[in-house]
Amino acid sequence: MQAVANKSNITLKGSTDIVTEFFAYSINTILFQRGLYPPESFTRIAKYGLPILVTTDETLKNYIENVLKQLSEWLLSGDIQKLVLVITDIVTKEVLERWVFDVVTDLPKDGEAPRKKPEKEIMSEIQAIIRQITASVTFLPLLPNACTFDLLVYTKKDLHVPQEWEVSDPRLITNSQHVKLRSFTTSIHKVESMVSYKISSD
Repeated sequence: MQAVANKSNITLKGSTDIVTEFFAYSINTILFQRGLYPPESFTRIAKYGLPILVTTDETLKNYIENVLKQLSEWLLSGDIQKLVLVITDIVTKEVLERWVFDVVTDLPKDGEAPRKKPEKEIMSEIQAIIRQITASVTFLPLLPNACTFDLLVYTKKDLHVPQEWEVSDPRLITNSQHVKLRSFTTSIHKVESMVSYKISSD
């Protein structure tokens, strides 16, 4: 029983790993649910007590892994503000959806006692968000054409950005609707999620 009890202690590294993993599965779930890649390029795994579809496309996997590796470093240093997944119409170049994950960081101070939150409780909160992402197809408009996506990472302004990254505008949606999703906290990082989508002009 001792090993189970220890899982309520949350370290900065442990919190960073939980948040980074959540982003990986959220991105995969969004890409599958919104049909940006063929269904056959995903495989089903079990995570958070749910069946989750993850990509088997090597190029896509590498792209997501590279973004999350850098994001993980910024989580550890407290420099991350938000991750945004932007879906763009390939034909019209219009931004159709923005999946926004705001990150609030409360870094432990030197000598501070370990933060405590049962891992089961954190996983339950994450499960609720993944369920909402999966259910989003019931209210999001159909994507009219083939679409592409980008991952935007918001950091503190004075931060050094790796050479292979480029500065982007916010890629906001004109005439949009917002749906706030659930949040979760590890007691060090809090992630609040929301999706914005373009309202049809028809």
